[in-house]
Amino acid sequence: MDEHIGKPPGEPEGRYFTDSSQGIRKGTMIVPLHAEHLDDLAELERMAFSRPWSYDALAEELQNPLAVFYVAEDVEAESAVAYLGMHHILDECAITNIVVHPAFRRQGIATRLLKEARDYAERHEVKRITLEVRAKNEAAIALYEGLGFEKDGVRPGFYDSPKEDAALYSLNLD
Repeated sequence: MDEHIGKPPGEPEGRYFTDSSQGIRKGTMIVPLHAEHLDDLAELERMAFSRPWSYDALAEELQNPLAVFYVAEDVEAESAVAYLGMHHILDECAITNIVVHPAFRRQGIATRLLKEARDYAERHEVKRITLEVRAKNEAAIALYEGLGFEKDGVRPGFYDSPKEDAALYSLNLD
């Protein structure tokens, strides 16, 4: 069985960017999550988050019919350098995680992953994409707002290590 998620029948297998004209680092490919990405994604999680998803938690998403995960691969290095995970429930998608390796930040990869999520949502008649972000993560908030996400509220004390509020954002696609 070909283990990957986020690729319903008829969806493209991946998008390869040979130059930066699409707003993404040259030599990067956006593909659905495959089992061979799990080690890289678990390492990205450990690098980025104080409470990272484990390898096993990521592996469980391969079997989750609601999970839609996109991975940015550095084709030359043959490694995952970023990913976005979300759950598609009825007419909404909830982004669970987005992370980019520190050496690959500010190169358009997060933007491209978010556009990939939006493209998926539009193809599947999703009405809204939601996400939570640390309230003090100004760079991520600027990215989300720049792509049309709007702040819906705050979830006090949501994050640990350190304790921090979560800002709730959504993108309405109606």
